[in-house]
Amino acid sequence: MSLDPSSFRYQSASPTSSGRSSPVNRPPRRQIEDGIYKKDKSFRRYAAGVERALALFDSPQQDWADYISFLGRLLKAIQANPADIPIVPHKETVSTRLAQCLKSSLPSGVHQKSIEVYAQIFSILGKDNLARDLPIYFPGLSSILSFANLAVRPAFLSLFETFILELDPHSLRPALKSIVLCLLPGLEEETSEDFDRILHILDSVKSAVNIERLPNRDTKSESGDSYFWQCFFLATITNASRRQGALAYLSRRLPRLIGSSGRRLSLSSESKSDFDDLPPAAEAAISPEPGLFVRCFAAGLSDAQLLVQRGFLDLLVTHVPFDSPVLQVRISDEDMDLLITSAVGVVTRRDMSLNRRLWAWFLGPEPASGAEEDSQATSPAVSSKIGTGDPSSYHLSYFTRYGFRPLTRCIKAMISRHNINSLERARPFRICLSLMDRWEVGGLIVPQIFVSAMESVFAYSKTATKEQLSDVLKSANIFFDGVESGLIWGKLCELITSAFSPSPKLLEDRLSRLNLVKFIFTRFNVTEEEMVFYHIPLTALLILLQLENLRPTLTENETLDVLSVAFDIVDSLIQIIPDKAFDEAASKLGPISNKSNHTEQTPKALITNIRSFYEDNQGNLDISGPPISVYSLGQAFLSSSARLFVKVLNRELPSKVIETCTRIFSSVMQKVPDHKYLYGLDIDLSITALLDTSSNSPPHASFSELYASTVAITLIQSLGYTPPLIDLSRIPRLFKCLVREIWRFLSPFTPKYHVEAVRCLCQLHTSSPSDRLVEASITSVLISENNISVENCMRFTVLWNHTMHEKGLQTEKGSRYNSSRRTSGIPIITNQRAESPMYDGILTRPLLLMLDTLAEEGSTTFAFVKTWLQELPSLPTVFAILLSKLRDVQILKSEEGSNLRTTTRESGMIIDDQKKCLYYLQHLLNIVRWSSGHTWSIIASEMTSSLNMDSVTTGTVSLQVLIVQICMRLISNGSFLRRGANAGPLFIPIQRAALSVLQIILQNPNSSALKELTLEIPLIDRLNMSLNEADSTLQGPLLDAAIAALKVRFDSAPIPAKEPHQRKPSKDLASPTFRANPSSEQWEKPQTAQTAAPPSQLVESIRAGFASPYARLCLDKWVDFLAEVLPLYADTIFQNLLPLVECFCGQIGQVFDQFEMIFRESISPSIAPEPTLISLMNGLEQILASAHQRLLMEEAKSIANRSPEQPQGFFGNMVSGVFSAETNQSRSTTANSRLTVILCFQDTVRICFKVWSWASYGSSQGQQDPVSLASYGYTSIRMRNRARRMLEHLFAAESLECLETLAVVWRKSSPSSSSSTAVLGLLNVLDGSRPKNIIPAIFDAVYSRTNPSALDAARTSSLTSDLADTDLVAFLVDYTRSLEDDAMDDIWPDCLAFLRDVLTNPLPHRQVLPILLDFTAMLAEKVDNTNFGEQKKMRKELGDIFMRLLTATFTTRSLGYLQETPQSHHDEKGILPESKQMDVVALLSRIVPRLQLVLVDNDRIASAAGTISSNVISPAIRAKTFPENMSRHTLDLMYQVARVTHSSKVWKKDVLDAFNDPRFFSTPTLLAKELWLPILQQWTLSDKERMPELLSRISAPTTAGIMFGVGATSARLEADRRTQLNLKRIAVIILAAAEDTFTTSLSGIEEKLVELLSATPISSPSSATRAEVFILLRALVLRTSPIHLAALWPLITAELQAAIRSTLPDASAEIAEKFANAALLQGCKLLDALVTLAPDDFQLHEWLFVTDTIDAVYHPPDWRPIAAVDEVAEALGEAFVEESGNLESGAFAHGDAGTGKGTFIGPILDGLRNEVGDVADLKALSRTEFVARVLRPFFGSLSIGAFEATYKMGGVEGGLRERRDAAVQGLLEDLFDRGV
Repeated sequence: MSLDPSSFRYQSASPTSSGRSSPVNRPPRRQIEDGIYKKDKSFRRYAAGVERALALFDSPQQDWADYISFLGRLLKAIQANPADIPIVPHKETVSTRLAQCLKSSLPSGVHQKSIEVYAQIFSILGKDNLARDLPIYFPGLSSILSFANLAVRPAFLSLFETFILELDPHSLRPALKSIVLCLLPGLEEETSEDFDRILHILDSVKSAVNIERLPNRDTKSESGDSYFWQCFFLATITNASRRQGALAYLSRRLPRLIGSSGRRLSLSSESKSDFDDLPPAAEAAISPEPGLFVRCFAAGLSDAQLLVQRGFLDLLVTHVPFDSPVLQVRISDEDMDLLITSAVGVVTRRDMSLNRRLWAWFLGPEPASGAEEDSQATSPAVSSKIGTGDPSSYHLSYFTRYGFRPLTRCIKAMISRHNINSLERARPFRICLSLMDRWEVGGLIVPQIFVSAMESVFAYSKTATKEQLSDVLKSANIFFDGVESGLIWGKLCELITSAFSPSPKLLEDRLSRLNLVKFIFTRFNVTEEEMVFYHIPLTALLILLQLENLRPTLTENETLDVLSVAFDIVDSLIQIIPDKAFDEAASKLGPISNKSNHTEQTPKALITNIRSFYEDNQGNLDISGPPISVYSLGQAFLSSSARLFVKVLNRELPSKVIETCTRIFSSVMQKVPDHKYLYGLDIDLSITALLDTSSNSPPHASFSELYASTVAITLIQSLGYTPPLIDLSRIPRLFKCLVREIWRFLSPFTPKYHVEAVRCLCQLHTSSPSDRLVEASITSVLISENNISVENCMRFTVLWNHTMHEKGLQTEKGSRYNSSRRTSGIPIITNQRAESPMYDGILTRPLLLMLDTLAEEGSTTFAFVKTWLQELPSLPTVFAILLSKLRDVQILKSEEGSNLRTTTRESGMIIDDQKKCLYYLQHLLNIVRWSSGHTWSIIASEMTSSLNMDSVTTGTVSLQVLIVQICMRLISNGSFLRRGANAGPLFIPIQRAALSVLQIILQNPNSSALKELTLEIPLIDRLNMSLNEADSTLQGPLLDAAIAALKVRFDSAPIPAKEPHQRKPSKDLASPTFRANPSSEQWEKPQTAQTAAPPSQLVESIRAGFASPYARLCLDKWVDFLAEVLPLYADTIFQNLLPLVECFCGQIGQVFDQFEMIFRESISPSIAPEPTLISLMNGLEQILASAHQRLLMEEAKSIANRSPEQPQGFFGNMVSGVFSAETNQSRSTTANSRLTVILCFQDTVRICFKVWSWASYGSSQGQQDPVSLASYGYTSIRMRNRARRMLEHLFAAESLECLETLAVVWRKSSPSSSSSTAVLGLLNVLDGSRPKNIIPAIFDAVYSRTNPSALDAARTSSLTSDLADTDLVAFLVDYTRSLEDDAMDDIWPDCLAFLRDVLTNPLPHRQVLPILLDFTAMLAEKVDNTNFGEQKKMRKELGDIFMRLLTATFTTRSLGYLQETPQSHHDEKGILPESKQMDVVALLSRIVPRLQLVLVDNDRIASAAGTISSNVISPAIRAKTFPENMSRHTLDLMYQVARVTHSSKVWKKDVLDAFNDPRFFSTPTLLAKELWLPILQQWTLSDKERMPELLSRISAPTTAGIMFGVGATSARLEADRRTQLNLKRIAVIILAAAEDTFTTSLSGIEEKLVELLSATPISSPSSATRAEVFILLRALVLRTSPIHLAALWPLITAELQAAIRSTLPDASAEIAEKFANAALLQGCKLLDALVTLAPDDFQLHEWLFVTDTIDAVYHPPDWRPIAAVDEVAEALGEAFVEESGNLESGAFAHGDAGTGKGTFIGPILDGLRNEVGDVADLKALSRTEFVARVLRPFFGSLSIGAFEATYKMGGVEGGLRERRDAAVQGLLEDLFDRGV
């Protein structure tokens, strides 16, 4: 059993019973050689002979034959040993040379001779001395079996059997793990000749170490073979390369871990007493505790080799069955989880041989005949199989009892791991999918882990990237598809039920469960036939029933959150259910329902039945029938959804869920065929009560409620039941209430629901029983107050506009309709009535009422309707309605010869007919009287059928011709003329109206088309007959009178007749012309003398009018007024321009902000924002157009006034100077005027850009209402189009200034913001901003700042924008990058011309030359993607320009700053801060990778790279501030140059200079790791001779010619410094290169290391270089494969042991002086890296340094450490135990070893740095203090820390990369130690 030590003060990962026993007194150390032998003369002669033989190995290296010769000489020298002296002199050197002769690269003859020498030595030493010297000789022999051939193996095995096996157990125990690893390679081939012999040797080793551990413990459990098995398990865990041999031994010698009786336990046994009986051999395998046994199997099952995994699975089946007492009782749950996790991991390999063995382990052996079968299954799905008596029932019971719970726990643990790695997240799903191959396992496991698995994916989706989530979802979907449908939906129903349970739960818990269910529906396949026909309807019904019974246990807001998610889930499910799922005849899964199944059940009974179906029967249709018939299911669906809908209408549920609830109700009604349940529900009464506003208590219904009511009524009416579901007597009142409430949401002040409200009215019209019911309701609302208000008129215009728009969309294709308008979430029900013209059913009568207001001249209603008609795009529809009514009038149909006598009845009919005619004709008169240019264009262009079908004009005519025909028919109607006074009381009004209409038609601008009608003759005739008829005129609006008065005052010419309104509607707005080249006649014409100036208050009145909120309704009149007034300010427009533009821009900004707030926060402003914004933009455009036109006129006049030619030369200059003063004043005035206009243009461009970028690029500070998405899209498109048109006009007028304004916006925005993207997007969509126009404009802007004299005055910028030349060129690069590649055809000539001009005079452009290099490289990229022009010629031209630009860049720009340290210091991570925005080096580093595209030719590429290197890299490296001046950009440039082909000659010298500079190692560590190492890697790849050259710099230590005094010390220090730097350089390039790059140089490195390790404190170089030697060895260990390090292990082990033992208190001063603090620290770090990484071959030597067996934790009573680290730690502990305080100062907690930085020494050094400081201070400690505070804690914790790391399974395959990275990082910190 396990131990329970009480001395542990910390918690570690080693076994719970592990721990050191109390320290024992250390006996005196034995001397290596007796003094007696040293005094013996024969021994001295013997030692001298051995020394001479060893000296042969120091000669220059020879071939293998020389090795045999040397070994023969050594053998003869050793054989001369005196018979009475059992000692071999110089044994450390002898063992080192013998180990070097056993390298795998040497032939077998050398190996045989070496073994012969070993045998001679062992025979001389004898048993006792060999036991003492085993740590010296055995490491050299330990690796021989891994490469020995058949001739060497017998000699080695004989040596092992003869000498090693004869040693006492105490000598073999420390080396047992190494011995096992030494022998395991011989067991890998089971058919080899030596297999049985090696197997027998291992058995002998097991017997040789068989001693009692503790005398007072039970021998059965604590003695015997337990120590051997524990060491064997450790060797198997840590050494993956030898697991095949370990497996061969385990399969033959591992005892079976079953009860001592050998019988199988009964499955029905519940007692654990049977589990305690294990045979002694099995007890020994798991003593003192089974942790290592479990980890051995876990490591084998996780091995990369399939054969190893298969073998360990076989061992589990045969030796460790699941019912083993070891697994069921003896091991902990954590160890059980580790074993099972490793075992189930094999299924991911998809290998059937592995899976079969895993099933055999899980399910147990085949049952014997008559075996007891006991059912322990818990699943109803599998209980039926158990009762059949087949063998599978036994397997199921076996797994249920022994494996079910631990496997479930393991799978859940794997699922719940918080791992970001997508592969690890997906692994449990792949495992579960494989487990489902066996129903006995999957049938029990999947129900337990399904919800946990889904929760894991759901949680991961919140944090993972899209790519990571896609990988996990792929595996999760495959797993989901393999699970039974009934199980899936049973678990989902369980989640839903628990979310609605009445027990108090946190809101987050409820929402998380519902969101999980929603996530599953969204991300997984739930469209299988069984699901959509049965499980989904049941689940959706369950949620609806739960919602009905939801108890008020939460607050209102919490209830809303839960309801929202639940309704969304139901809505998603219902959309999946097919229509025939509720049709009992068409249902595929529903049984023939009987009467009992049709019995109506209560909601609680339905919930109980559904839950019982899934909980008791697992949703399996094969076990039991469905809990409810198809018909009853549909009725339950309908009743539940209807009740919930009524609850929402009655406001018993939050109104915010009404949209989803309505969608559910409508979907259910469409899917369920029988709706009889709705008869007793009276939904119409609930809607009427909701809309009833007679009392003050209920508030107005929200639009969502109205929309829901509309949909419900439409659906109910569309069913067509008899009798109807809604009583016909209640329909008119219901429709009237609905229309009245919907009418509120048609206000233009709140455009949020316009589209949706119109659609509601259309749906009501399609479902109404009467064609005119909705129209009548709208009419009653329109005249609700006996007169039509302006607000109602505005609402009707909204209804009209959107109805016309919907009518246009219905004529288009369905696909285009879907893409052009966004639809709301509530469904729309249509029928055949929707196919008829909608306006004819609901708009005709309200339109006529609207037109009635045109007769009320002077009223606000009249002004609004007039303005609306003047800009109405759908005006042809209005004319069509009126003209169709006029065509039906009988007056027009009466003939000339009709009877004059009429009866009284006929007289009444005539009067009614005349009233209709006059009514419609008056409307027509009002429309044409208040017409606009748009009206006349419609009348002239719209075609219709002719009135005179038998005349010349028969066929299709324009509207104006048809109107003329009607008017002429009425004027010349014979019945009227003959009757005279008897014609009727309306005879004269009809005639007067017809004449008025005809007069206006003839005065319209398009009346020339009426010439062919010859209207003058009938008009003259009719004029003669009406001489006595009176006529009247109407007065114009007040603003028109004002305009007329002003014109009378300022214009002597008669004012021509002008149409009342000339502006086109916003849709087809023809904006004022920005004239670029006014003709000279415009300013040469004599202007009319103006005797008086306009009133001074006029400008202020205009500003006040546009700024006042009360003038918004008549804003269009203000715009017209402004357009008429502007000509009056022709001379003073520039003085008043800025205030006017400021006013307009400010108002546009305010209105636009309100516009945004409407859609974001649903506010109700006092103005209609959309028409107001368009009107303000129209007015602003009028002002700018007039000002710009006047500016062009003044500039043209100023140019004409100048002298055509000025004489050249000196005299000409004098004349120019004399006369220039006369024109300065005029030029200054023109310049000021231009500046004023440009400033106004800039303000306008900014505000228009803000409007344009709103919808697509604006920052969404609030979420848009999903119900109003259609209105939002409609409005945003209109605003964008209007702003875009205005910007196009501005660009057409002043493209350069407008472009600079947008460039300022681009510069001020961050690269990640949407503004910069919006600017480039705008330039790409404007009609006037084609690339061929924008690129030259940018060039002009650059010239205006660098060399303005090179431009014409007309192309020069005003420089009013805050832009530098570098900003413009950066903008040029970004804009060019955004262009399509095909645009290069347009801009190529301009770009080349500009670059050539810059190169002609590069000095003014010196600041932008580097950016132009980037621009040139981008041009090369785009040219490479196209095929226009002559590619070869173009590339040559571009390459020439690039080379010239590169030369000019370095010629005109000083790069001296590269040699200076940046102003800001290094940050905490050692990274240099980036330079300013336009850093030359950063640009060059982006350009160099594209040199191949730009220059093409290799010679040019090399030349360009050389230019960059010589002008940037070389000065930086040779600067005094190196390496502080080497920024990230500089090193990145250096790396990019190194990667350029054919440029190695250029940059290799720079790298060599930097590398040879001693200051190189002052580089920050992070900078060196991320940038310098890749550069050096490129360098080593291109320069193969670098390593030999560095090795040649290292000279061997020498003592010849040593002087004494200061000179000698200085020379030695200089030699040390050179050697240290060269060693560090070698280590750096080894780290920089790929693994095994320098394997060919290992022999040379080894030679130099051997020379340097022979240095003494007084040699040159001295032993001070040992620290760097250890650093180099660390680099070799990290970057060289273990197989290539075999030759270095003797050197490493010997030197490390010497360094460790130099810290002993009794070490000699000479030895201690060789290892300074720095050398000791680096030696400890090398040992730390070796123990942490544990290379395979090092594990053979590890016991020399640390205790690598269980003795590290479980000490025998008389245990003495053999490992160097433990031996020194014990000695130091004894030396310091008497010193007060030192023991505590050296205390440590090795429970943290191996964590943090992945090393054992790291936490110790980190803690000391906090106390002492940096590494330099740490090394400056005295040796005593350094040993006490650094080495003693490290030595004392290393052995147990290594054991715990192994016990944590951190030393196996997992985490090796992280530990290696940590070791590399630590080595880099030592190499680039800035404190050294």
